[in-house]
Amino acid sequence: MLVVKAEGRRAQQEWCEHLTTLAPWLAIRSHGFEEVRDEDIAYALAWDPPPGWLASLPNLKMVISIGAGVDHITQDPSWPRHLPLVRMGGEEIGQRMGEYVAWACLNLLRNGQGFARLQAERRWKHLPAANTARDLTVGIMGMGTLGARAVPMLQGLGYTVIGWSRGRKTVEGAESYAGSDELDAFLARSDVLVCLLPSTPETSGIINAGLLTRLPAGAAVVNAARGAHLVVPDLIAALDSGHLSGAVLDVFDTEPLPEDSPLWAHPKVTVTPHVASIARRRERARFVAGVIADFEAGRPLPNLYDPIRGY
Repeated sequence: MLVVKAEGRRAQQEWCEHLTTLAPWLAIRSHGFEEVRDEDIAYALAWDPPPGWLASLPNLKMVISIGAGVDHITQDPSWPRHLPLVRMGGEEIGQRMGEYVAWACLNLLRNGQGFARLQAERRWKHLPAANTARDLTVGIMGMGTLGARAVPMLQGLGYTVIGWSRGRKTVEGAESYAGSDELDAFLARSDVLVCLLPSTPETSGIINAGLLTRLPAGAAVVNAARGAHLVVPDLIAALDSGHLSGAVLDVFDTEPLPEDSPLWAHPKVTVTPHVASIARRRERARFVAGVIADFEAGRPLPNLYDPIRGY
């Protein structure tokens, strides 16, 4: 049996409907809305499960996160570390993230935030773009599946693309930088810095004043990974000083972003509500059905969380 613990009753019902169609061999139940015996639960599809709940399921075989991140599960001290924990994935998540990164870079390139402000003020004014995509290099921090998917989209627009990660990655179309020794050289070339890093203790606060000063003058930042990666006061200071030209932010330490956050009204910041890689629920359910089929057939699992790496 698979039990779904999602973001609300309607979401859980939709998950269950899709999974019943896509995994007809599996009993599907909605957590909190259908009576289920704990001992019958073999698989849990969860978002922000109650502390201790996963550890209380005696026959649980695997946990699947509804999101690409798993910190909402691993922050529970009692989560069952001996079981496979799978991060959400699937073809459409990569497509969505690639689209978001491409859109964010174009929004920065073509003064999207400035035109939105002028429209709100009903002002007709020309804001010329200083460059074309062919003049700029996009540096992607985090060259996993999502980062790799963004590369051909950016190249198709004319950008040069480089990537940085903890270990060397081979991604067609993107020159690879790796490790702390090559970070400065990577940053020096990044006219637009895109953060797609996993959330680990090492990456917390990585986009800070020290890192931002190593970007070229007039560079821009896109954060679509985790809010904890970005030190917001440092970003605002770099924007206000003119060292940075703009930022597109999709993730925040506190979500929803509080009404009193200075990011809402900053003229160089575009805010989106954590939507960068959200795929349609049916497509995510297809991934879940595939993961369970792989597990039951003894095949390798995609997006398997590694506690040592932290993602």
